[in-house]
Amino acid sequence: MSVPATITQVVIVLLLVLPGVMYQFVRERARGVTPGHRDLGERILRAVAAGIVLDTLYVAAGGSWLVSFVYDRRRGWLTGMADEPRLAALGALLLLVAFPAGVALLISRLSLRGSGAVRTQTPTAWDHAFRRRGHCFVRIRLKSGRWLAGWYGEKAYASSYPEPADLYLQSAWAVSRSGWLERPLERSGGIYIRMDEVECLDFIDVPPASGSGTDG
Repeated sequence: MSVPATITQVVIVLLLVLPGVMYQFVRERARGVTPGHRDLGERILRAVAAGIVLDTLYVAAGGSWLVSFVYDRRRGWLTGMADEPRLAALGALLLLVAFPAGVALLISRLSLRGSGAVRTQTPTAWDHAFRRRGHCFVRIRLKSGRWLAGWYGEKAYASSYPEPADLYLQSAWAVSRSGWLERPLERSGGIYIRMDEVECLDFIDVPPASGSGTDG
């Protein structure tokens, strides 16, 4: 299969591909993240299949009139669009964007009706926990049984999907054997935690005045 080499060929490919891409994009956004999103090949196949179905419906509904906008036997490709640019622009907006997006939203809502499931765009519980997290203490128990704690402030950082979960706290605190926070460690430059070594983690919210001295 040759690669499109001219502007006309590129436009034709886009006309064939864009409906499926738009459908797939809106469908993924409406459904939320699924395991299939990790497989790029599967996503491309879904988009191509959706594009073929949508283009077939367009030709079946519009017939030769719609095809004439893309190809004319005597004058060649895209001449119909050049003759009626406004109508072509409106048609492209409807057929390449609005209609595929509407179909994707409709199918997504029908598939979720009666399921009782709640969909969210946040891919993991880890991302959800830190999405709007304010300043707080974070207390961690490692799989070894050891406790760690630190201050999650403006200099702290939590990874996000699709990167592995890890956490940087800007200052470390001493923790008793039973898990009580005791005092900030002197000269602490922060603490890095890999979540594959963690058994559990909890957040301890404090009033702004109580946490103001932890940022130093």
